[in-house]
Amino acid sequence: MCGVLKIKVYFTIGLVMAEIFDYDDYRDMIKDYYLEHKKHNSLYSFSTLGKTLGLDSSHAYYIVQKKRNLPVHAVPAAKKMLGLDGRGAAYFDLLIVASRTKSEKTKAEILQKAFQLRDVKRHLLKDNELKYLSAWWTIVVRALIEVKHGNVDIPEIANSVIPPITEEQAQESIEILKSLGFIQPINNNSKVRLADPHITVQGAEKAQAIRSFHSKVMQFGIRSLSEIPPENRDISTITMAVDSKGFEDLKKMLKEFRKEIQIRVDKCIVPDRVMQLNLALFPVALNKKKEK
Repeated sequence: MCGVLKIKVYFTIGLVMAEIFDYDDYRDMIKDYYLEHKKHNSLYSFSTLGKTLGLDSSHAYYIVQKKRNLPVHAVPAAKKMLGLDGRGAAYFDLLIVASRTKSEKTKAEILQKAFQLRDVKRHLLKDNELKYLSAWWTIVVRALIEVKHGNVDIPEIANSVIPPITEEQAQESIEILKSLGFIQPINNNSKVRLADPHITVQGAEKAQAIRSFHSKVMQFGIRSLSEIPPENRDISTITMAVDSKGFEDLKKMLKEFRKEIQIRVDKCIVPDRVMQLNLALFPVALNKKKEK
């Protein structure tokens, strides 16, 4: 993905922070505010931040660490501190509500309302780019085109996807891929060649779209247990006890493994299927006494 130049705004005079509508967690705004002040003034502390918000230093620290939420009584002080009003203040309020919501579906709906507050001119994410990430089948269609040697047969493409998609969805995916530069038409559009993408996805919408994609393909992983023959899949899990260093090492190992997978995939001269590999490392239990 190619990078883009992100517009920045001043929350406070002399302190440059990311454009507020790029955040999808209000605590990151407060964290960046703290770090900017700390960078310009080494004496700036969590105690100072806490006083501004009407909180003690430990509460301010835990907010920055995303271990606690901002109390209702501190919200006005936070918006004043960040210089937020109008749409910016409304956006901040919605992010607070989203952070307190346990339902992922409800959270996604609240974030979508928040995203609607953005200026169209400020959007770094176009509709097609958002659809590319959030509609799981579009990514599959691109890989399937490679398997089919660039031939664009809409009914066959729709039927080949597991689970099958509609011909309308397949056609829309083709148009999205064309508009983003993933494929280039040749031979009167009956055939295409794969090309380098031109994605400018940034900010909170990108994060939400990727989460949506991950959620969907993980559901497919569950369904494959009953719908895909064992000889056509490989599923295994490991439950393990680790320390913080072990956790960081595992993340690094997974990163290297993804690189190795890509190197091997690049050696596939004549691919005949599209596979989905899901890697998920997450806690199922924590030693809360130790955390305290």
